Amino acid sequence: MKNNERFFNNNECKHFPCHNAPESARFNCLFCYCPLYPSDACGGKFIRSARGLKICIDCHLPHVPEYYDVIIKKIIEANAAG
Repeated sequence: MKNNERFFNNNECKHFPCHNAPESARFNCLFCYCPLYPSDACGGKFIRSARGLKICIDCHLPHVPEYYDVIIKKIIEANAAG
């Protein structure tokens, strides 16, 4: 995919990929830090540590190009409710 306002791939990053990715060329780094992390209704796969921290190591949603619109919609909804 081509880098643009909805997709950014930085395969030169020292942390790339931060998750196991089946196809690294389609790994979207745009949401390197997931903007939905504070929400339990993020739609992603996560677990809670014994200390209550959210662990998202098995979640790939922010890195899937097709999930961009879902993330933006959830951010807008959270801001409207907020």
